[in-house]
Amino acid sequence: MSGDLKRLIEQVSRDKGIDKELLLNTILDAVRSAAKRKYGPKQDNIEVSLAEDTGEIEVFQFKEVVETVEDPDRQIALDEAQKLDPEAQLGDSLGIKLDASSFGRIAAQSAKQVIIQGMRDAERDLVYEDYKDRQGELINGIVQRQDKAGLIINLGRTEALLPYGEQVPREVYRQGDRIRAYVLEVKRHAKGPQVILSRMTDKFLTALFEAEVPEIQDGIVQIMAVAREPGSRAKIAVTSKDADVDPVGACVGMKGSRVQNIVQELRGEKIDIVPWHPDPAKFATQALAPAEVSRIVIDDENRSMEIIVPDDQLSLAIGKRGQNVRLAAKLTGWKIDVKSESKYSKSMKEGYLSLLKIPGVGEMTASSLYEAGFTSAKEVAEASLADLLQVSGLTEKKAAAIHEAAQMLLQGGDAAAAGPTVEDGGQAAPPEAAEPA
Repeated sequence: MSGDLKRLIEQVSRDKGIDKELLLNTILDAVRSAAKRKYGPKQDNIEVSLAEDTGEIEVFQFKEVVETVEDPDRQIALDEAQKLDPEAQLGDSLGIKLDASSFGRIAAQSAKQVIIQGMRDAERDLVYEDYKDRQGELINGIVQRQDKAGLIINLGRTEALLPYGEQVPREVYRQGDRIRAYVLEVKRHAKGPQVILSRMTDKFLTALFEAEVPEIQDGIVQIMAVAREPGSRAKIAVTSKDADVDPVGACVGMKGSRVQNIVQELRGEKIDIVPWHPDPAKFATQALAPAEVSRIVIDDENRSMEIIVPDDQLSLAIGKRGQNVRLAAKLTGWKIDVKSESKYSKSMKEGYLSLLKIPGVGEMTASSLYEAGFTSAKEVAEASLADLLQVSGLTEKKAAAIHEAAQMLLQGGDAAAAGPTVEDGGQAAPPEAAEPA
């Protein structure tokens, strides 16, 4: 081992960015491994160190000083020990310096392989330490090659993997192309790329806006929700903490410059930027833009909405292959059913007429039921008595009679057998009088 070892370690440390102490320990382990190969793997009495004065690797085998030697690998006779160290006494542990050059070609090759592997491990650990805190960031690289797992991206100090499942459909890359992606995951791996990238995740779009819009970086504008069909279209909902800052305008930029930079990065993916609102109905109205909305019927329990739009806005609201309403539903987190005004009016009429078919229900009661949210005989039949008692003008007895009549109607019961239909207005018998005898 040459006295130039220290200088070599420092050079490798600078070139590879590996800690000098880590490199030295790797080399010492390699020499220890070579010594054990020569003297046997059970030789745990061999120690390796670096001589500070000469900068050379020194190998010592420690043996116990004894009267009678029974194990030559671990023991040394007193007279032999005193030749090496005149002050040696029985029971001492004497370190005998070994000739490192005597390990031979095989031992040296073994040491070299351990050093190379150790350096690889150290470099891999260093890469992990460098990139583990960059998860969730945008990163730039160059397409190096393609393999069965995806695209291998050169990041400079290491390689990253852009899996096929994280690539946008119809995007094509060639060797040498520059690419920007989102750091999805950083993990320790025995070999190969440790950094996993994505261009498919919604977080990629979020990160692009964060990088492009200073108001988002400063925390004035917040991204509240993102819905995306990569390569085709996306919706992003934003809000502002400052009443003087328009969140949509901040994201669009002067003459659309900011959003156009993002669209260009996404290779033409259309982006709708909508203002977020805490009211689900108002938020849904914004999310369906550019379509106009006439009215919204909300079912809080099932987190669903029935949104009515003018007939000429229906195709715009639904979008090509249902994309607009699908993205709006994902953005708001509500199930959305879009209907045209004509279809809704027809549905309302049919529902109202079905209420009139319930024995004992006339126009006044039907109107009260409809205004209370019971839009069909089926809904009345499936409602609880407590729900029906919330309807204006219904007593407990009358509500029970209507409920029972609606269930009979739903089950295909004979309306005539249930008695004549009783009209409201004070001149007809109450619903309970229409009950079967």
